[in-house]
Amino acid sequence: MQKNKKLIRNIAIGAGTVLLVVLVFWIISKSTRLNEVLIKVRVEQGSFISEVYSTGQLQAENATFIEVPAELSSRRINIFEIKITDLVEEGTVVKEGDFVASLDHSAVEELLTSAREELEKALQSLEDARIDTNINMSNLRDGLLNSRVAVEEKKLVLEQSKYESPAVKRQAALDLERAEQNLEQALRNYDLKQRQARHSVERAMEEVRRAREKEKDIVDLFAALEVKAPKQGMVIYSYDRLGSKIKVGSSVNRWAPRIAELPDLSSMISKTFINEIDISKIRVGQKVRIGVDAFPEKSFDGKVVSVANIGQVLPNGDTKVFEVTIKLFGADPELRPAMTTSNVITTDSLSEAMYIPLDAVFKTDSTRFVYTYLNQWVKQIVDLGVENSNFVVVNNGLKLGQEVLLNEPSGSENLPLVGIEIYEEIKERNRIAAEEALKKREENERLRMEAGQGRQGMRPEGSERGERSERRRPQ
Repeated sequence: MQKNKKLIRNIAIGAGTVLLVVLVFWIISKSTRLNEVLIKVRVEQGSFISEVYSTGQLQAENATFIEVPAELSSRRINIFEIKITDLVEEGTVVKEGDFVASLDHSAVEELLTSAREELEKALQSLEDARIDTNINMSNLRDGLLNSRVAVEEKKLVLEQSKYESPAVKRQAALDLERAEQNLEQALRNYDLKQRQARHSVERAMEEVRRAREKEKDIVDLFAALEVKAPKQGMVIYSYDRLGSKIKVGSSVNRWAPRIAELPDLSSMISKTFINEIDISKIRVGQKVRIGVDAFPEKSFDGKVVSVANIGQVLPNGDTKVFEVTIKLFGADPELRPAMTTSNVITTDSLSEAMYIPLDAVFKTDSTRFVYTYLNQWVKQIVDLGVENSNFVVVNNGLKLGQEVLLNEPSGSENLPLVGIEIYEEIKERNRIAAEEALKKREENERLRMEAGQGRQGMRPEGSERGERSERRRPQ
């Protein structure tokens, strides 16, 4: 009995403890909800500037390029790539005719040795052809002389047989006829052999000519392996196909011939790359503010002069980017190619607009909304416009001074979604824009096809005249 009482008391104490813990957690949870911190901001109005930031590199807008010798482009020289063995220091100011680079002499020396051996063989073949021709033609001339002598002998025999029997005279006549046929055959054979010998010698002479021209091209190339400056300027290394700077040991060829350049420092541009998210905002003519990392105190005005239509993936990267060219206004003697620039491109500028922080915008798969108070906290669908790095313009859905939250309130998943009519309006606007874009693509394709058919249908004027005259010709 004593043990039962003790067991009941322990159970009661345990149950009370559990209830107490539950009560404490409930009180703490309620207190947390009551003390939830909601960060509010108001819809503001004023001028709004949308900007895109990028890093670029200075280049000269115009430059004189220093390339591999033109002699390397000769079809008779089978050198597809050649290494740079010496190169002046980048930034060196050179005068016209000064040394800039040296190309690999060893590869050309081997080629020159081979070409001279080929020329020697061609000359020997020409000499052999001439000797063979002389011997063969001499033998043929001897045979031709013998045939002529034989004809004269047969004629004499025929004349002497006029008092002989008819059979003897007939035999003498046949012998003369056979001798004359042999002479004619010898003459034909001599003519053919003479032409054959002439062609053989001409072919050998052509091989000698080609071998000499090849040797001359290689000699000219060998003399041009010391690359000189075409004009005065500062030497700036060019880039190879992989985007790496040319240096000693780099290979150049006739398809990628640039070794260095002499930039015109009076007109500079900044080459930059914009990611595919922001490229739709960039247009030719937009204003740009350019800073140069080497001179933090300086800034330059400029504008966008070109935007690439096709994206690319930079080496050691996986994001698609588009090349944008920015022209700097004015000139500064301290600016140098390859300096890093900080570019701020103004994509939109509104004199008056309502805007909210980007952090106040939340999204689902199909809508963008804000948390605002309309008798209760709701999810308000909004129609948004241009944006910059911190704020976004509100076209519809909010009023000036209205408060929105920067953080999600508790139980946000249960809050009502309002502004469905704004969502339908945005959806309809996007549909119309997509249809117009499709019509424009189809029209461009139709014009392209018509232009192609027009080119195919064009015929030379002479052929039309020929057809007209053919139709007029009587049958």
